[in-house]
Amino acid sequence: MSIQRYEINFESLSVDTLTAWRDLPPAIVSDCMNRTGVMASAIKPVAAGTRMLGQARTVTCMVGDNGALHAALGLLRPSEILVVDAGGFEDTAVWGGIMTRAAIKCGIGGLVVDGAVRDVAEIRELGFSCFSRAIVPAGPHKGFGGVIDGPIACAGCPVSPGDIVIGDDDGICVVPLQRAAEIHAASLDKVAQEKETNLQTADGKLPAESLGLAELEIID
Repeated sequence: MSIQRYEINFESLSVDTLTAWRDLPPAIVSDCMNRTGVMASAIKPVAAGTRMLGQARTVTCMVGDNGALHAALGLLRPSEILVVDAGGFEDTAVWGGIMTRAAIKCGIGGLVVDGAVRDVAEIRELGFSCFSRAIVPAGPHKGFGGVIDGPIACAGCPVSPGDIVIGDDDGICVVPLQRAAEIHAASLDKVAQEKETNLQTADGKLPAESLGLAELEIID
């Protein structure tokens, strides 16, 4: 089976535009998308404290096969994030130390995979931003095919090439590129709102009061 590639043409965001997202956590951003755009809770960083930010490039792998991932590495532009639907399969790794070193050489900004990785001590030592569903020693096969730059669902979250990928210890949030300006503005407002709530808490006004939840119905 061949490896297929979609033709894509999305706007590459400037460094300044992406940097403006850097301090916005995925929890805040997801709140501003009506609590959507989040990958399943199983997707976590292989190293605590990992942050991720960049535009997505997508790959669909056949289960237990990473041939399409190898083919995709040379196609990404610097700082782009490789987002991979590997079928959620946890018992065969589709990424490891060799691919991590190749990705770093290509300037790739990170990896998110709905599947398994291995060589995580090496990945941590190299400082590569990597999020996955599982970690397992078993390695992959190659040559069963796959799809590059197509629309995917990664751990239940729709992702298209060019979308903004944001990650921290909580997990991964994905912002559709066409909504980027709207969601960025809303997220800044949400951050300011939460800071004000925390100031009120410090002054003795609990969040329940602001939310209108302070008055309870008494049951006799």
